[in-house]
Amino acid sequence: PISTMLVISGSRRLLGRQAPTMAGRALSSSSLSSLFNPTEEHTALRSMLRSFVEKEVEPQAIEYNKREEFNIPLFRKLGTADPEGLGILGLTAPDDSGGTGFDATACALVHEELSYSDPAFCLSYLAHSVLFVNNLAVNGSDEQRARFLPSACDGTKICGMCMSEPAAGTDVLGMKTTAKLDEEAGGYILNGAKMWITNGTLNGRETGDVFLVYARTGEGRGDITQFVVEKGMEGFILGQKIEDKLGMRASMTAELVFDNVLVPADNVVGDIHGATLCMMRNLEIERIALAAMALGIARRCIDDMKRYAAERKAFGKDLYSFGQMQRHIAESYAEYMAGRCYVYGLCNGLDLMTYGNGLDADGVKLYCAPMAKTIADRAIQLMGGYGYVGEYNVERMFRDAKLLEIGGGTNESHHKNMCRDLRKMSETRLD
Repeated sequence: PISTMLVISGSRRLLGRQAPTMAGRALSSSSLSSLFNPTEEHTALRSMLRSFVEKEVEPQAIEYNKREEFNIPLFRKLGTADPEGLGILGLTAPDDSGGTGFDATACALVHEELSYSDPAFCLSYLAHSVLFVNNLAVNGSDEQRARFLPSACDGTKICGMCMSEPAAGTDVLGMKTTAKLDEEAGGYILNGAKMWITNGTLNGRETGDVFLVYARTGEGRGDITQFVVEKGMEGFILGQKIEDKLGMRASMTAELVFDNVLVPADNVVGDIHGATLCMMRNLEIERIALAAMALGIARRCIDDMKRYAAERKAFGKDLYSFGQMQRHIAESYAEYMAGRCYVYGLCNGLDLMTYGNGLDADGVKLYCAPMAKTIADRAIQLMGGYGYVGEYNVERMFRDAKLLEIGGGTNESHHKNMCRDLRKMSETRLD
């Protein structure tokens, strides 16, 4: 088993596990290596993840996606409650909340590495570690962090976030779910429904454990407040598990219903009517994490293309001998590396406690999501019939990649957001 010793490095807790070194892996240059792994801590974290993914994530990916089931025991191995756990469920949460205090670059590399083998499993990780843990770590009070984060970081609770609704997706401020103050009851009465919620159910029969829920608390379009809602609260129920998805099938998606749910005032996160700020802060790192997932998908498809092209013979030659196949492989590598440089170049200078990086957070996802889908498509084309079947993985990567053009912001919303920001810069030259 991989060692689970925790190493203290400055104020940051690093999972210093025994794992294969990065030596022998192809890197274009030392400068690119330092871009993708700017510190020894990042290098060790990536090495640890690659070892874990190869041993634990890869062997189960096809079967769990085929059964459309969430691998809960494996997920808990990402926490600290398991003696052999990785301790990355609280990757960006502070030490005193049970987290490891890492940065945006670490967030990107974890999502890249997990998605190399199982993007669906990684999506559940994102919903828990970014949409819930990071959100609450940044926007919650000290009391809320102490109350909710330790069980989320150790993996005993599996969490998520509720924003989209049956009739409000990209138009998030058009949400209809309401929260009305009931002073006598000492809290807010929540009514409405949320749709497409990752980790909304873990088994298809009941809700997940804890959620951050956005709800309307006033008449103004931006009068949105964020609440912590826990499994078992009266009136909080599973509406339906979403079945038969195109991709991400090993990640559970659900509709959640709130029927006169009394949420204690202590569970209000941030200011009343102030959740738009919480939303904007967390959307940036969410979009970076989704872009990093695209990198993992792209890298896996390129590796599979390279391997297949070397082994498969046609007309007495391997596939590397044919110009059409050369184009698929070479263009895929160049596009993947361009996206990877964009993602890590952005992450290395990002402060998770601030916001205002929306232009490039939109940009990395707008570039990387279609890039991953295109590369997966090329991999299928290069492999022919073998690429079209599940045994060879790239068809699953193709299906999973499509969600990245929708979830966390559609391509079209990125176009709108980026042009809005660029218009404001019309008189300013780009650096």
